[in-house]
Amino acid sequence: MPVTLHVCTTCRAGKPLEEGKPCPGERLHAALSNVLVPEGVRIVPVECLSACSNGPTIALSSRGRWTYVYGHMGEADVADILSGAAAYAAAPDGIVPWRERPEIFRKQSIARIPPLEL
Repeated sequence: MPVTLHVCTTCRAGKPLEEGKPCPGERLHAALSNVLVPEGVRIVPVECLSACSNGPTIALSSRGRWTYVYGHMGEADVADILSGAAAYAAAPDGIVPWRERPEIFRKQSIARIPPLEL
């Protein structure tokens, strides 16, 4: 089943923007879009994940699985984000064992949301 990696592209990470410069969320999305993405993972830009003081933020979701929201992500975290997304895609219920998660997913989790009942 496909997994969606949502990236907040409007995130300013709680800081004012410099004129003409892309915000941190846009830069993170661009960095993720310029690398090979794990099979079964698609990257989708979103305008806001309402975690502005924790930004840039991402969310992993898939039908029938737990959804996770992570914050304080950056361009330097791309490899770990994609590694975590691949592990999430391989977990049938979206729950990756804690020790198997990248460190940024263990320490920078904002929310875990149960799957919707279908």
